[in-house]
Order: sequence, then C-alpha cells, then structure tokens
Amino acid sequence: MSHLLSRFALMSGNFITGLSVLAPAGMLHELSSGLGVTIRDAGLLVTYGAVILCFGSPVLSWLTTRMGRRLLLTGTLAIVAAGHVASAFADSYAAILLFRIAMLVVVALYTPQAASTIALIVPEKDRASALAFVFLGWSIAIAVGLPLITWLATQFGWRETYLVIGVTAAAVALLNVVVLPRGLKGYPLSLQSFTEIARSKTLLLILLITLFQMSGQFSITIYMAPVLQRLADAGPAAAGIFFAILGVASLIGNVIATSVVGRLGVPRTLAIFMLSMICGSLIWAIGGGILAAMAAGMLMLGLGVTAANSMQQARLIEAAPALASATVALNTSFLYFGQALGSASASILFDHGYYRAIGFVAVAFFLIAFTTFQLTELWRKRSQ
Repeated sequence: MSHLLSRFALMSGNFITGLSVLAPAGMLHELSSGLGVTIRDAGLLVTYGAVILCFGSPVLSWLTTRMGRRLLLTGTLAIVAAGHVASAFADSYAAILLFRIAMLVVVALYTPQAASTIALIVPEKDRASALAFVFLGWSIAIAVGLPLITWLATQFGWRETYLVIGVTAAAVALLNVVVLPRGLKGYPLSLQSFTEIARSKTLLLILLITLFQMSGQFSITIYMAPVLQRLADAGPAAAGIFFAILGVASLIGNVIATSVVGRLGVPRTLAIFMLSMICGSLIWAIGGGILAAMAAGMLMLGLGVTAANSMQQARLIEAAPALASATVALNTSFLYFGQALGSASASILFDHGYYRAIGFVAVAFFLIAFTTFQLTELWRKRSQ
C-alpha cells in the first residue's frame, strides 16, 4: 500500500510540474491581451523556461545529491506554489517572466528526482511500470490540466488561473510530505558521474533521442491553439478539445506501455510509440486546415508522447543503475532542451506566417529521433 501511495504522490507532483511548464500554452491569447504583448512573446514564456530547466536539472541534482528525497521533492512543490501565487499578482510581462524563471530553476528538480525516487522504493521487477505510472502525471497535465487552464483563462482570466495552479501545487506538496518515506536518499552524485555518462556512447545516444522527440512534440503543441485558429478558424473551445485529445491519448499510451513493457521489453515498446508519433505528426502536417485530419494526427501523436519518455527513463536506469540520478536528471535536461528547440523553431515559423511548415519540422525531428534509436540498438547488440 505504501508503494501505491508513493506512486500516486509522485505522479501528482509530475502533474503539477507539467502544469507549471505548459501553462502558458493554454492561455496564450489571454496572456497576450492582458500583458500587452504578442502571441509569440507569450509563447516564449515556455521557451525561456525550457532553457532554464535544461541547465537547472543536472546542476541542481548534483548540488542536492545529499538531501533527503522527501524534503527535496516537497520543497520543490512549495516553491512552485509560491511562484504561481506571485504570478497571479504580477503587473507586467517582465514580472511574469522573472517569477517564471525563478520558479522553473527549482521545478527542474522534480521529474528526474521523482523517477530516481520511485526506482528506490519499488522492487526492480516493477521499476519500468512504476516509472510509467509516475510519468502519468504529465499525461494528466495535458489531458485534464491544459483544457482546464484554457477554460479557466477564458472564463475568469489568467490571474485567477495562476492562483488555482498555486493552490493545487500547495495541496500536492502536502501530499508528498505526508506520504513519501523518511530518510530516503539517492545514489551519491559527483562530477565523475557525469564524466562516465559522457564516455558512454549508448547513454549519449539515448539522451539524444529524448532531445529530438521532445523537439518534435513541442514544435506542434506550444502554438497549437493559434495554429488551429489560423489554419482552421478554430476558437478556444476547439483548442481545449485538441489539448484534451492529446492528453487523453498520452494517458492511454502510457497505460498501454505500462501493461505491455513487461512482455515486449523496453526497446520494442519504445519503437512502437515512436512510430506512432511519426505517423501522427505527418497526418497533422498533411491535414493542416482540416480539423478531422488534425484531430486524427493529434490522437496518434498523443499516444506516444509520454509513453516514449517513460521508456527512455527506463532504458537509462537499466543501462546504468548506479548512475540513475545523473542520467535521469540529464534526460530531463535534454527533454527541456528539446522543448526549447521545438518551441523556438515553431516560434520563428509562426512569426513569419509559415503555419503549415511547423508540422513538417516536427516530422523531421521525430525521424531523426527514430534513426538515433536504431543506432542505439545496433550499438547495444554489437556490445553484447
């Protein structure tokens, strides 16, 4: 029972982490009009945040390596709560950006440390499925959180939306402090840990897969609402539905991955969901302007987005258990680097009116990720 409660607490923390990272994407129009900036500027809140997250994850994981996991994870969520409450009362774009950067410096810790923490709690045979369950929080953030944010921002405003996120984060912080075991510490990290990773071709290739597949995902998702409006004349309600399709599909994909990974193995499971993302992004790109086609593409894309990342974390932990805290932290760093690269690419294309091209850029990123995956498998088989 304690394992189940810990899984739920860490999954809830990932839900809050996902909301913290993705929230601006659900209220771009409201932030733009409320703060007097362009849609592109509002979207850059995600890009700038992803850059901070990219560098913050490995550095903070190293600096906090001797802290108890319970204190570290709970403290992270408490800072998230404070950052969102402060944002609700901000009076300018610069203030929002400042609060967001300060908050996301710390948020960078949660997802990798939640993954390494659950790996310490559950038996080794349950590790892959437990990681997939904990990562469901991101799926739920997309499936439920983003549509809810879009609705809240449309009905009540962006300030009230930030306040709701802050209060929810405080509640989840309390859940973490009550449920997580005391005295739990991860493997000690040193600079030598990162040196060992840098010397491993297999680990570096796995990390590059995360980079490219996240670039593909965020090329589409960050500007999804305004792209739908430009290409299909769809309003906020349609955007909320598309976020829900993406999130529900990612939730279903993660559940499927959890149930089949024990039978198929991590590499084969990962390959299936990567192919789903390639097909989904291609359908989205070709069907641009046709809502039914774009919805079908979003469904296929969603099936893979979080399932693939769960499998990536499982691959890293299996490849080097003693380096788990470092590799999962770097995986999260590469994840956020991918978010920054994908959203920045989409930002440039959106700003120049190349709305259809965004989908094809996503296809290219996913194809690069799949090619890199094939290289890791060849390298692994040769080294056996």
